[in-house]
Amino acid sequence: MEYVKLGNTGLDVSKICLGCMSFGDSDVWLHEWLLDEQESRPIIKKALELGINFFDTANVYSLGRSEEILGQALNDYANREEVVIATKVYGEMREEPNGSGLSRKAIMTEIDKSLERLGTDYIDLYIIHRWDYDTPIEETMEALHDLKKAGKVRYIGASAMYTWQFQKAQYIAEKNGWTKFVSMQNHLNLLNREEEREMLPFCKEENIALTPYSPLASGRLARPWSESTERSKTDKIAKQKYGATEAADKKVVERVAELADKKGVPMVQISLAWLMNKEPVTIPIIGSTKLSHLESAAPAVSIELSQEEVEFLEEPYIPHEVVGHN
Repeated sequence: MEYVKLGNTGLDVSKICLGCMSFGDSDVWLHEWLLDEQESRPIIKKALELGINFFDTANVYSLGRSEEILGQALNDYANREEVVIATKVYGEMREEPNGSGLSRKAIMTEIDKSLERLGTDYIDLYIIHRWDYDTPIEETMEALHDLKKAGKVRYIGASAMYTWQFQKAQYIAEKNGWTKFVSMQNHLNLLNREEEREMLPFCKEENIALTPYSPLASGRLARPWSESTERSKTDKIAKQKYGATEAADKKVVERVAELADKKGVPMVQISLAWLMNKEPVTIPIIGSTKLSHLESAAPAVSIELSQEEVEFLEEPYIPHEVVGHN
């Protein structure tokens, strides 16, 4: 495994991050393909064995169950100081006032609950999951700054928003002497490249780490177009993201398959290599429901693509609707 600095920080993170949305309880959340604790623990252990030290979850994943599973496994398998834990805040945790969002009250409540579930005294990277249109960004940024000063978080990050929103948050923090975001977790892969227009150039200019989610487009970029999985059949969110552009997306997937065959490697490695070589991408977040998913993804850190190969993969792309920002 290779390691890099997380943007403009001194924090060393593996070039692959294990995303933990797959771990939880399908009885309390919207996905039918979730893995329970017994099924999740071997994947977390394998990630550690492969040298992955960066783990990403969220309070809303299975309403906290993902955090519990990850925290218990890391406490059993790893030294806390050797791993980097990221979790998120924003999603609805309770159907009542202040049960979601980025108000000071919500943030201060949810950080303590996440710490308890994860079984740790601090979060390495605390991420706002979405932009809160109902809370002044000044309130959110000051609350996050106070968490860092209190020692409950080490760094803060953001996810899934428009570039003007991200830039505004950074400006407000700098203006008031508050903590700024060091990372952006955005939607980026070969099937949806809309972030190339504004977010990538901004993050490159400011040396902000990019940690894209859905790097394999919910598995579409990891297998031949004709193949399907249980997740692809039941994942409603993935269908919302990619269902309307299947004709165009098929051409891209076919090119990934062609190049993978030419190089003699799995499709997943080509898709991840494209992402890892796109500045200023730092670490793709890989979700996994099987040990083989991690084992096949890890070698992607050493694959380099020529400019001609990159152009071959990118040429069929057509503009897509921006998803996840509202």
